[in-house]
Amino acid sequence: MYGMTGKLIAHSGKRDELAAVLLRAAEVVGQLPGCRLYAVSAALDDDTTIWVMEVWDDKAAHDASLEEEGVRTLIAAARPLLGGPPDGAELHILGGHGLENRPQKP
Repeated sequence: MYGMTGKLIAHSGKRDELAAVLLRAAEVVGQLPGCRLYAVSAALDDDTTIWVMEVWDDKAAHDASLEEEGVRTLIAAARPLLGGPPDGAELHILGGHGLENRPQKP
């Protein structure tokens, strides 16, 4: 499995708006083949940081999601809300609770 974790810093006062865009993205990518998880979280220690955790069957499925018009539209909506470039990491998911028994989407 392929994963990504992302740290996104919103402009002051824009975190909730950014979170709303990312939660809409979760609805869109959750319907795409290969998406196992797209979790959006707000940091407890500040009022600008959003964390996103993605798990996909493989990198190809993730890359294909970026070609979807709905995903591209949401990325464009999120960009002006960011106070800087996203930070994060690509991951090789080894397993864990909730992943190993979840059926793969066709």
